Amino acid sequence: MLLFVALSALFTAGFPSDMNQTESAEQLCSACDFREHSKQLRLHSIKSQILSILRLEQAPNISRDMIRQLLPKAPPLTQLLDQYDPRVEEEEDHATTETIITIATKPNPIEVEDFSSCCLFSLSPKIQPRNILRAQLWVHLRPAAMVTTVFLQISRLKQGREGNNTRVRVRSLNIDTDAGASSWQSVDIKSLLQAWLRQPEENYGIEINAFDSNGGDLAVTSSEPGEEGLQPFIEVKILDSPRRSRRDSDLNCDEDSSETRCCRYPLTVDFEQFGWDWIIAPKRYRANYCSGECEFMHLQQFPHAHLVNKANPRGTAGPCCTPTKMSPINMLYFNRKEQIIYGKIPSMVVDHCGCS
Repeated sequence: MLLFVALSALFTAGFPSDMNQTESAEQLCSACDFREHSKQLRLHSIKSQILSILRLEQAPNISRDMIRQLLPKAPPLTQLLDQYDPRVEEEEDHATTETIITIATKPNPIEVEDFSSCCLFSLSPKIQPRNILRAQLWVHLRPAAMVTTVFLQISRLKQGREGNNTRVRVRSLNIDTDAGASSWQSVDIKSLLQAWLRQPEENYGIEINAFDSNGGDLAVTSSEPGEEGLQPFIEVKILDSPRRSRRDSDLNCDEDSSETRCCRYPLTVDFEQFGWDWIIAPKRYRANYCSGECEFMHLQQFPHAHLVNKANPRGTAGPCCTPTKMSPINMLYFNRKEQIIYGKIPSMVVDHCGCS
């Protein structure tokens, strides 16, 4: 009888412990599933957000082989890729800048048949006369056979009174070059670009020539075999409007955390896994995501949400765990017109999470 009572007491004492362990494991498993769901939603949101911000219905169909051919082998891009900063740590309460690179295209030969060295540039609508900080035309020169002085001439093309095309010289430079050495040369065209934008109907393109002492033209004006990535391009730096962001308290967790409250978790986005080769840099970046519960007992950590909950106790589903501060990333990418753009994509990194 005493043995039976002792066994019963032991069984009764141990049973709640087993139940607690089972419930704890189920809660942890449920939290993991919810985090995975939140992570997938965040990845889907990032894809949609980038396409929406860039005004793309779908990702540009640009392969890695096409990128090798289109990407200019020029100092501005080399510097961007070498010094690339995938995260922006600064506060967004001041004006920011963006760099847009537009590669030259050949015009319709019927329209400008008498201009063999003519180049057209399809400019981004973001570029306006008042927001241009700097505009450079980059031209690649073929190697000269001997030490020589190259006469680089940039002419604006316009239609004459009788319908004939005419040239208006806008810039000319004398460049000393060594024998057998190719080079990139840049020309300031800020005034020219502003004139184009104010009177777009008069933009027929520009003519580029670089004559050596023997009269040979060393300027690369189109992508011939062996000269891929060497065609002229315009590099424009523009001023963006300022943005502001706010701070909030938050929790930071890792994937192994047992925290059930609203928390920020690490998430790395890999654009190559998306199949988005059109994004030149970054190939990967730290995006982060928010996940967790916003129960009433946790609201003391989030005073604003606590006050909202008290003011509206019959609210629908209560506060949700969402980003309360986000920051942009610098991105170098091709758009659907095969233009290279370097700028900030807003709200790409979750800095803080909270209940709201």
